[in-house]
Amino acid sequence: MAPSPTGDPHVGTAYVALVNLCFARSAAADGDGKFVLRIEDTDQARSTRESEEAILRSLRWLGLNWDDGPVRQSERSSIYREHVDRLLAEGNAFRCFCTPERLEDMRVAQRAAKQPPHYDGHCLTLSSDKIAEKIAGGVPFVVRMKVPQTGACVFEDVLRGRIEIEWKSVDMQVLMKSDGLPTYHLANVVDDHLMGITHVIRGEEWISSAPKHMLLYSYFGWDAPRLCHLPLLRNPDKSKLSKRKNPTSILYYRERGYLPEALLHFLGMLVDSRNDDSLIENDTTAKLIAAMSSHFELERIALGGPVFDMSKLNWLNGQHLRRHSLENFMAILGEFGYVWPAAIPEEWKARIASLAQPRIETLADFEPLVAFFADRPKLSKAELALPKLSEEQSRNALMFAEQQLLDLGEDAASWNQAAIGEKLKAAVAEGGWKFKDAARLFYLAITGSPTSVPLFDAMEILGKVESLRRLRIALEALR
Repeated sequence: MAPSPTGDPHVGTAYVALVNLCFARSAAADGDGKFVLRIEDTDQARSTRESEEAILRSLRWLGLNWDDGPVRQSERSSIYREHVDRLLAEGNAFRCFCTPERLEDMRVAQRAAKQPPHYDGHCLTLSSDKIAEKIAGGVPFVVRMKVPQTGACVFEDVLRGRIEIEWKSVDMQVLMKSDGLPTYHLANVVDDHLMGITHVIRGEEWISSAPKHMLLYSYFGWDAPRLCHLPLLRNPDKSKLSKRKNPTSILYYRERGYLPEALLHFLGMLVDSRNDDSLIENDTTAKLIAAMSSHFELERIALGGPVFDMSKLNWLNGQHLRRHSLENFMAILGEFGYVWPAAIPEEWKARIASLAQPRIETLADFEPLVAFFADRPKLSKAELALPKLSEEQSRNALMFAEQQLLDLGEDAASWNQAAIGEKLKAAVAEGGWKFKDAARLFYLAITGSPTSVPLFDAMEILGKVESLRRLRIALEALR
């Protein structure tokens, strides 16, 4: 993996990292496979250490731990300069002194002529004397690679087979910028060779760059690694995954209360259909990675763009949450940052958590679901309107419920969810209505929402006095 530390860590980074890691682990028995992490931080204007730290934290959070690295390319400048000098000396690269203004004018003209943007070779034939003169005069320059103008680059992709790209469509890529730092293309090739990389697994957006890399391997006389270009993550409408349609930052999922094992499992499903619901039993990222790696085959990855379906992720996260014991679930809530309101007694907490655990999909859902235990609902007449009961019928339902519940004692033997349920059903029967038509009214009065944790359990926890008070407040709102 060679992410650029220029923003929030992207779920696509985690997806590609997972494939690399599983492949390395699956190869470990035979060849001691290693997963290498490099930080492609040669863009000094955009790269930040904060972004790098966020990438490292996110990968660690997901259990995508690397064997070697992180290697920062900004710390290896002298190595890249040596290789650029070699390319220049052997005539496989050239210095380009074109100003930004000239390059922009060139691009404008190409767009007007409906040509693809590409360097026009203006400095390709400069004499050695002219080059020396410009260098002596301090004229800034970049180093570009020479590219054949005829024929085609042919290479094999693990998933796609033979790929052929005509050289005339390949730009004369900048290899070394004017600040002396390399571009990704040079650093990537040099690092892969020096680190003994055998397989490069990255997104399909890099296919068009493969000829540049293969050409550099040829110029240096090195064997190229095997290339595997993964299909891009897609939105449900099959468009490329983007933050305009789906959250793409790994940090978002952490802050919204997704479990790392759930997000990792979901990404694994996008990689291999065998990473199905049965893997939910693996309750840690380490167990999940071991399970995924045990049957991993690079060649089995389907080329159809995997769909990043939020509804599937939400469901899967809920399933992983329910795998935890109540004790673990409460500990996870605390780690997530949830703080119990002071108004909720200690003896209520475990019972409330047990009611909420099967009913949430993310940890962030917990607080709004149970907030009514600490904060009495404030409802208007409009909010209490029901489709199946008139206003008068709703008032009667609340009065009948109050009368029925008054018969119960306040002790646990009398005030319990079973007895509460019987009394509320009797109140509804007294009015001749269906319980499902009146249940929404009771939910609104007690919890402030038409759906919540089980009503009878909630009323048992709140106690007789508070439950009756809430029914009375709702009744007053209807008058």
